[in-house]
Amino acid sequence: MTSVPGPECGVAGAGRLAAVTGGTGFLGRVCVAALARAGWRVRLLVRRDPAHPLLAGVPMETVRGDLACGAALARLVEGASVVVHAAGAIKARSAAAFQATNRDGTGRLAEAAARVPGCRFVHISSQVARAPELSPYAASKRDGERALAAALGGAAQWVILRPCVVYGPWDAATLSLLRVAAGPLVPAPRAPSLRLAMVHVCDVAGAVLAFCGASLPAGRVFEVCDAVPDGHDWRDIVRLAAPAPPRLVGVPDRLLLAAGALADCWSAVTGQPGLFGRGKAREILHRDWRPDPGLRVPAAIWQPRIDLARGLRDVGRGQGR
Repeated sequence: MTSVPGPECGVAGAGRLAAVTGGTGFLGRVCVAALARAGWRVRLLVRRDPAHPLLAGVPMETVRGDLACGAALARLVEGASVVVHAAGAIKARSAAAFQATNRDGTGRLAEAAARVPGCRFVHISSQVARAPELSPYAASKRDGERALAAALGGAAQWVILRPCVVYGPWDAATLSLLRVAAGPLVPAPRAPSLRLAMVHVCDVAGAVLAFCGASLPAGRVFEVCDAVPDGHDWRDIVRLAAPAPPRLVGVPDRLLLAAGALADCWSAVTGQPGLFGRGKAREILHRDWRPDPGLRVPAAIWQPRIDLARGLRDVGRGQGR
């Protein structure tokens, strides 16, 4: 069982205030628990009372509202030493809806933080922001980074973290992968091979904690991934996840794109956006999601601790498997 990172993963907060968005999401709640354990006071932007086993007993203030509410954002960041922006839309009904949260919400929060003297900003973006042409989600994440830069400029201390594929306890998406890997046939994109940079959620929280306690250079972008320099082959990931040697079946690119288009049509009919669609299919077919050596976090600030084989054993903890 992997524990949430404690004070050894970064500089202790010593009672300073961290204002956090997205603190009830998969990654955000692990960050909140890590910050609290490291001595930070935590103030959360929430739409409803946070209720999750990982947050049980964690002392926190809450501010009701969302990224569209300027008054709530002002209350959130008041007196904060650092803002940790983990909120974001990972599924939406349209490109405009992605932009409303991931670009406009980020810009609005950064503008609020810019009015707080000495407030630093740790923005959790996504690795897909490096290829904004692939999907509306990727474009909105890159545009969110630009909105942040426009609001904070060179006067404030801020950093952008781009986590790669994040997995770990309470992770419904990777739990679905494990269930697929346990089946008789496992789909895989045809050659060339899909290579992914992976990172355990507790390691991402450790990186966030480290940057909260570090002096931040303005405008730096870092990818957050595990210690494998060339990423992971999709087939290797499936083999690690499978209880028995899997039988891999190559899926033509056109079939994957068609499946994405059908998923988009179903979302339009039901009014319920899904994680998979044509945009996500294009991200998968990009294939080369290896870590960028030029964007690695300096080892003096943070290093990953959890390898993929160990980390996959955490997936589904707390949900049943």
